[in-house]
Amino acid sequence: MLDFRIDSFLAVCKYMNFTKASEELNITQPAVSQHIHYLEREYQTKLFEYKGKKLFLTPSGKLLLNAATTMKHDEIFLRKNMSQQHGEARHMVLGATLTIGEFMMPQLLSRYLQKYPTVSIDLQIANTQQLLEKIDRGEIDFALVEGYFDKREYDSRMFSKENYIAVCSPKYPFSDKEQSLEQLFNEKLILREQGSGTREILERYLESKNFSFKDFHLLLQTNNIQAIKHFVMEGQGITFLYQITVQQELLQGQLQQIYLPDFPLSHEFNVIWRKNSIFTEHYQEIFQELKQFSAGI
Repeated sequence: MLDFRIDSFLAVCKYMNFTKASEELNITQPAVSQHIHYLEREYQTKLFEYKGKKLFLTPSGKLLLNAATTMKHDEIFLRKNMSQQHGEARHMVLGATLTIGEFMMPQLLSRYLQKYPTVSIDLQIANTQQLLEKIDRGEIDFALVEGYFDKREYDSRMFSKENYIAVCSPKYPFSDKEQSLEQLFNEKLILREQGSGTREILERYLESKNFSFKDFHLLLQTNNIQAIKHFVMEGQGITFLYQITVQQELLQGQLQQIYLPDFPLSHEFNVIWRKNSIFTEHYQEIFQELKQFSAGI
């Protein structure tokens, strides 16, 4: 059972404020302070420090936050799985980013359920940043993401590597010609919302070339891939997406790939969970099974 004082520590980390932490925990502020002092005596180090009037974690505090987040996640997972030992059906809670959730998970989980028909599955679709937060809060067990994540905080296994391409309407005059990236800056760019892995891979690539989204003529943002594809098919702009998300439209001639010889991008899709989790072996087993079921998708 996790020490109750860890809950106080996590609450202070969440708000960087002792008063707000006490309000969330429904205990007094002096009690929260006592819990933090106890942990500092236990670990013989300072966990927080003030710079002016603002509260910050010390390096030791950051180390404890990483470990405590994993411990809290594992406790939630343990309680859930222990309840399943009393006759409840096996329950799996996982997350997936929008690209993976829409274009891979339906077939993948269908194959999984054919082998394990009694398993109850809760699939939560969100962008990469939201899924990382859900893992940290113990709301999901693990996630399949295409975005970047801190490998100091999460363990991972590469699920697949996918091509990332530029696409436009076949009506565009340059649809069948090679282009340089700079030649696209006169176009309207249609892209995903902040926190999306699909957006971040493009953002990082542009930064590596000393460019940004601001170099494009206009921007249109949405969190819906189908809406993005519709806008592009109607000639409202260009976009950058994983090839698996537009494969059908490319084959049917509704979209056209923009060939950029200086843009050879691909990116990993990863299964991730909290680093150093005591359930790492369990997550690895699920990863191996999902990997087997992914053949041909």
